[in-house]
Amino acid sequence: MPERRGLRRLSALVVALWCAAFAGDRLSDWVDATETPLLVRATSPEVRDRDGDLLRAYTIEDGLWRMTVTPDQVDPLFYRMLVAYEDKRFFSHNGVDLRATARAVAQGLRHGRVVSGASTLTMQVARLLEDGTTGQWQGKLRQMRLALALERRLTKDEILALYTLLAPYGGNVEGLRAASLIWLGKEPRRLTPAEAALLVALPQAPESRRPDRHPEAAREARNRVMVRMAEAGVIPMSAARSDALDPSPKGRFPMPQLAPHMADRAVAEAPGRHDLTLDADLQRSLEDLARHHMARLDPRLSMAIVLADHDSGEVLASVGSPDYAGTLNQGFVDMTTAQRSPGSTLKPLVYALAFDRGLAHPETLILDTPVHFGSYAPQNFDGEYRGELTVRRALQLSLNIPVVRLTEALGPAHLMAALQGAGLKPALQGGAPGLALSLGGVGLTLEEMVQLYAALAHGGEARPLRWKASTAEEATPRRLVSRASAWQVGHILAGVTPPSAAGPKGRIAWKTGTSYGHRDAWALGWDGRYVAGVWIGRPDGTPVPGAFGADLAAPVLFEALGRASARPVPLPAPPPETLMISNAQLPANLQRFGPRAETTALQVTFPPDGATLAVSPSGVPLKLRGGTPPYTVLADGAVLATGLRRPELLAPISGPGFTTLSVIDARGQSGRTTIELR
Repeated sequence: MPERRGLRRLSALVVALWCAAFAGDRLSDWVDATETPLLVRATSPEVRDRDGDLLRAYTIEDGLWRMTVTPDQVDPLFYRMLVAYEDKRFFSHNGVDLRATARAVAQGLRHGRVVSGASTLTMQVARLLEDGTTGQWQGKLRQMRLALALERRLTKDEILALYTLLAPYGGNVEGLRAASLIWLGKEPRRLTPAEAALLVALPQAPESRRPDRHPEAAREARNRVMVRMAEAGVIPMSAARSDALDPSPKGRFPMPQLAPHMADRAVAEAPGRHDLTLDADLQRSLEDLARHHMARLDPRLSMAIVLADHDSGEVLASVGSPDYAGTLNQGFVDMTTAQRSPGSTLKPLVYALAFDRGLAHPETLILDTPVHFGSYAPQNFDGEYRGELTVRRALQLSLNIPVVRLTEALGPAHLMAALQGAGLKPALQGGAPGLALSLGGVGLTLEEMVQLYAALAHGGEARPLRWKASTAEEATPRRLVSRASAWQVGHILAGVTPPSAAGPKGRIAWKTGTSYGHRDAWALGWDGRYVAGVWIGRPDGTPVPGAFGADLAAPVLFEALGRASARPVPLPAPPPETLMISNAQLPANLQRFGPRAETTALQVTFPPDGATLAVSPSGVPLKLRGGTPPYTVLADGAVLATGLRRPELLAPISGPGFTTLSVIDARGQSGRTTIELR
């Protein structure tokens, strides 16, 4: 009889084991057959600077903030707190904590209500993936099944990563990193115990604990987490007590909004993460500079700044407007990429090309006198003429007539080819380039002008500016002008007196420009490492009376370069091949510029010889053509005026009768006319 009972027990055990094995297999098959939701979720596009710091981020569908986060971006204290508070056996269970489940069921039966939960972190991830509920047993069963499936297909670290990506933090904030930036105003890389505790507590009741709406509820929940963590030995009790006194956040921190125009450009090319060459601190500084400078000017004006490292070609800061949200000045328009007339800022390239082609040297003498090229008669900005002067001085004074003379000798097509060779895309109104090209008769962007000046700063080698850190290969530099010519132009420009309070000359090579009709005010320049450009004007192209590059843009240029480096990087020494001699030591063909160095004959064009004019108390109007200023005016051999530079003047003659007016120029040429005054 005992043997029979033993046999029955053994049979029952075998059956039980078989049933358990069968049930286990069926359970395993059931779990394996689980359809898991999509694990890859959309995240906010991000734009970061050269060091990985966030410049700007964008919301995803429904205005939701959900940002990618990796374990190395999170303080380990957060993970220790999260596991200790939410699921202390997380690393040992298979998705469902049977001990916690049994305890929760027993407590519920004993008290007739839910006393404690049994959801593991994996089950919470399952709920978040399906946006499911926690109150009904069907939903809980589905979470358990999905949790078991997730544990089979993912590592524990991958499950934690999903939690930190999807956990709700109130309002439109989802995921740990977005929550840290919005509620704490910082990346979660370094967290205090109080900050980590808040980020652990918020997902349990994200709406009722929102710091911007319920700061006290958030503070109380945070403090409860810290007490539990101190009791569990995760943090010292002293830290829990001291940090409990800290107030919780009472509002939202704004997401970083640096370099909005460049960030828009990057995201428009492709979604996802973009790493740029920008420096966040310098970008922030130059955006502040633009806002401060423009606050005292016409609100319809805009400003753009580009600053780059001319050695590497990397853009370090790019300000498209002083106020991205501005309406009067169309702040949404990125003026770093808008085509505008560059005014006189192309002149340094013309001189560098002339030096390279042996047409001139900085000490070559060139004429600044009235001249006609067919129907084109260029005028200097101030309407005056300086006569014969050195090329160096002509560039420093930014005179128009000398540079047009050089442009004619070079050929406008060669100047256009040089612009294109520098990687620029000059836009002409139509037809072939003309002599006005060197005075700004072409459309170029601020980025392109900074790229051109970077070539001059970098020994005449042109390369595209880079603003994407992911650019695999740098473009091979192209020789634009020789090292000597580039240095000579820089040396000349460094000799221009800087704006007031900008320091002594010689540290920065710089040039300003003002386009026709005062539509654009420019300033570009470089030191030994950095190159920068500033543009000021109205985005719609409306004239700005009284706007000059030297007054508006130049001070900003010097300030921008000053913020790039605590001390200006010295300009380089001249290359060994640079010809540094006086005019008298130059070869004969370089002592004076070209075939047009001969002056045209001096003529008195008004009044004509033999004319009869009415007596006027203001004098007799006198108009000249040709010759070399300054001029001396005589009446019947008596000197009336000397040192005159304008071709139009009033001769102080008021008495009636016949008078012979004579004019003598700087070269001794003379012209005369005899008139009768009645």
